[in-house]
Amino acid sequence: MGGETVVTTGNQGTSSHLRPWHAEPAETLFSVLQTTTAGLTTAEAARRLKTYGPNSLPEPARRHPLLRFLAQFNNVLIYFLLMAAVAAWILGHYIDASVIVAVVTINAIVGFIQEDKAEKALTAIRKMISPHANAWRDGHRTSIPVAGLVPGDVVLIEAGDRVPADLRLIRVRGLLIDEAMLTGESVTAEKREGIVATDAPLGDRTGMAYSGTLVAAGQGTGVVVATGGETEIGHISALLQGVELLTTPLLRQINRFGERFTWVAITAAALLFAFATLLRDYPWPDALIAVVALAVGVVPEGLPAVITITLAIGVQRMAARNAVIRRLPAVETLGATSVICSDKTGTLTRNEMTARRIVTPDYALLVSGSGYEPVGDLTALDGDDDVAALEAAAPLIRSGLLCNDAHLRHADGHWGVEGDPMEGALVALAMKAGLNPEHVRAEWPRADEIPFDAQHRFMATRHATAASVSPAPTTPNHGTKHHHGDAIFVKGAPEALLAMCSAEATASGATQPLDPAYWSEEIARAAAEGERVLGFAMKHPEGTDQCLTFADVEHGLVFLGIVGFIDPPRDEVIDAIAECRSAGIGVKMITGDHAATASAIARQLGLASTAEVVTGAELDKATDDELRTIATRTQVFARTNPEHKLRIVRALQSTGAIVAMTGDGVNDAPALKQADVGIAMGRKGTEAAKEASEMVLLDDNFVSIVSAVHEGRTVYDNIRKVIAWTIPTNGGEALTVIAAILFGFTMPMTPAQILWINLILTVTLGLVLAFEPTEPGVMSRPPRRSNAPLLSQFLVWRIFFVSALFTIGALAIFFYALNRGLGIEMARTMVVNVVVVFEIFYLFNVRYLHMTSFTFRGTMGTPPVLLALAAVVIAQLAFTYAPFMQELFDTRPIAFADGIVIAGAGVLLMVILEMEKIILRRLQIFDGLDPEVVTVDPHQPATRKAG
Repeated sequence: MGGETVVTTGNQGTSSHLRPWHAEPAETLFSVLQTTTAGLTTAEAARRLKTYGPNSLPEPARRHPLLRFLAQFNNVLIYFLLMAAVAAWILGHYIDASVIVAVVTINAIVGFIQEDKAEKALTAIRKMISPHANAWRDGHRTSIPVAGLVPGDVVLIEAGDRVPADLRLIRVRGLLIDEAMLTGESVTAEKREGIVATDAPLGDRTGMAYSGTLVAAGQGTGVVVATGGETEIGHISALLQGVELLTTPLLRQINRFGERFTWVAITAAALLFAFATLLRDYPWPDALIAVVALAVGVVPEGLPAVITITLAIGVQRMAARNAVIRRLPAVETLGATSVICSDKTGTLTRNEMTARRIVTPDYALLVSGSGYEPVGDLTALDGDDDVAALEAAAPLIRSGLLCNDAHLRHADGHWGVEGDPMEGALVALAMKAGLNPEHVRAEWPRADEIPFDAQHRFMATRHATAASVSPAPTTPNHGTKHHHGDAIFVKGAPEALLAMCSAEATASGATQPLDPAYWSEEIARAAAEGERVLGFAMKHPEGTDQCLTFADVEHGLVFLGIVGFIDPPRDEVIDAIAECRSAGIGVKMITGDHAATASAIARQLGLASTAEVVTGAELDKATDDELRTIATRTQVFARTNPEHKLRIVRALQSTGAIVAMTGDGVNDAPALKQADVGIAMGRKGTEAAKEASEMVLLDDNFVSIVSAVHEGRTVYDNIRKVIAWTIPTNGGEALTVIAAILFGFTMPMTPAQILWINLILTVTLGLVLAFEPTEPGVMSRPPRRSNAPLLSQFLVWRIFFVSALFTIGALAIFFYALNRGLGIEMARTMVVNVVVVFEIFYLFNVRYLHMTSFTFRGTMGTPPVLLALAAVVIAQLAFTYAPFMQELFDTRPIAFADGIVIAGAGVLLMVILEMEKIILRRLQIFDGLDPEVVTVDPHQPATRKAG
């Protein structure tokens, strides 16, 4: 039967993607597929179904839920935390062990849930295939399950259907298919029966209908040439499966930090244990307790939880700005975004056609407004009189309204179209010109029509003609009830109409010889502006026969003019792109639309300073090395397919860029998943795009992306503050323990007291930095480098400097108390209190790492800071003075004078740290070395010095 030569599955020969079905005639199609117009027999279809498998996308293999949950613990820092928990439990530190285990478990649960959501992307794509299809079997038309379609089946499609498989069309009748999900084009694709060039891009394959696309109008019959995973949508599914989920910059940095930190901590603990037992003659249980005390002090067990909470707060803030985050780490990654790759249709543009230009033989007009809202002005070009130009354009505008099947609707404050988008734009144009569509259509009743067809490329209608018509469409009741004869109105491809016209209309209502050169120039000018052009013509037929035939329009038409349409850019996107540029973020348009359209939209958005556009065909010829250069320098890519988008994103990532990709169609899903941050449109986006993304915009507004980047930078700033506060304070506690062992004096704090400090401060001061508001100038600095270390040189300096200050202060208070003869218990109580006071004052200092904290805003703090401060003070008073706490932690009440000394030590620490800020800023020691720009004046753009 020849089925062995039909290749629709990967292991049976040449892939359907490599066989140019769109370039092969129908005779070859039927011969190769061994089928006829009557379809397959039931027996043959069953045999082929066994050979090629069901017409459904393959289910990906999924790991067992338990294995996915256990994989969340596969992290070096987690291993170290669990070991610390075991050690703490063995030595009786049950609370500390419980806190560590709880933190690790919570993080594992969050990661498990996020990964489960990520795997829903393929499921969303599979849902896009309709459940049944109309096909010819055994010579009869029948409805069969979509999964039962096989290569060679003859399938019928009509308006409203989803194409059930990849079809080579053999018969079409006014067939228009919405292929935006695959090509990104906002206008429905016209389908024809003929062949096209072998190397034609997907959007130009007029003889093909692809699985999952939507039939907008007309009817068609096609032969199935690819099913299941071998369809275009199946190919996208395979691409999506092949994309590996990338870890975010923050997670990569934390993992690297955890590995290094773990080995340093283990080595230090082993050396300290050996030193204590071998050189200081510590009994090994005491030495082990000291080492555990060191581990308790140095391990930032609350850091993962605080980072998770910081990210969660960012999610809540973004939700208030119509940006829903599906995976927590994406919040932080947004702050590092250096390039946004955006789809055009529906993202940068409104995905609503608008009539923008009218050209008549004597005048040219520009039309303002956008979308289908009938609000806008018609303004004559070249200084011509607006009224005269509008009078001259009146027949054309009326023709566009009458030779038209679309209707506008107004609901929920939004104007939409029922019917073809370009016809809807013509109705809106007529309303902008003052016409009432219902009244005009009632006064010019349609007698007959020739529907639009891709073969003849025009639509014609026959109407009764008004005998007296006011010269300009300035009132809703344009036209009269008195009719004289008939009129035929025709609209379609300008080239087709010009061949049917013998004259053109003048502003006075007379006719003159047609000027083809003039119209060719005007059509080319509109096309250069990215406009799609329709031509309009009319004639007064002879006779009273109401039927309309092709003979009536083959000659004798009078050309009225042309209208240029465009999918207009969103007004607010222009400012959003400008703000991205000020923040050092590049914006690139990647669309399946024509190069001229993409270039025009880019110029209107201020996206590209030049008109350079790289097409998908050019990308196919570029090597990966060449593509890196192209992707870096180019802002506009046109006529792209899913593979192109994926290659562009990967090329940009290979240069070190952090890439955010926006999109709304199935064709965007692979690139959305590959990008560091995938951003899907919430209103017009497909479920596949949403499930493949880390973020969904509820309002489909590009401006929300800028707000999300703003919030992402705030989140990263707050995470750095958490790290800058946590590690030095823990380091101070650890150095105090190390000093006691090295120099052989009594431990300044017991393990239980160290546990108290970590417990009370982690759940109070350790959390408030997550709620910090945005610092001034956050969007005036460039994005941080993708390879910037988690601990910059500035933070490393801060860790050692602050740890040393904490150690010096704690030991000074300890020996101050011992020298006064207050006893070891009182000395330890004072040390715990001074460490807590240090951490309170250091919190106020770290809230502004590069700016002074001695400001009204810095001194007053935020409500979370003040609440946490009150909680710490109350808890510490209980620790010091409550009898049950004294018994539990072996503490003593501190005299008022000693309390003043402790508070004074905290003030002194604050002064020293503020002086350090001033010195570093003036000497510019870390300026240019730190990944975050030092902003001296928050009202001026920040700059990065060469480092």
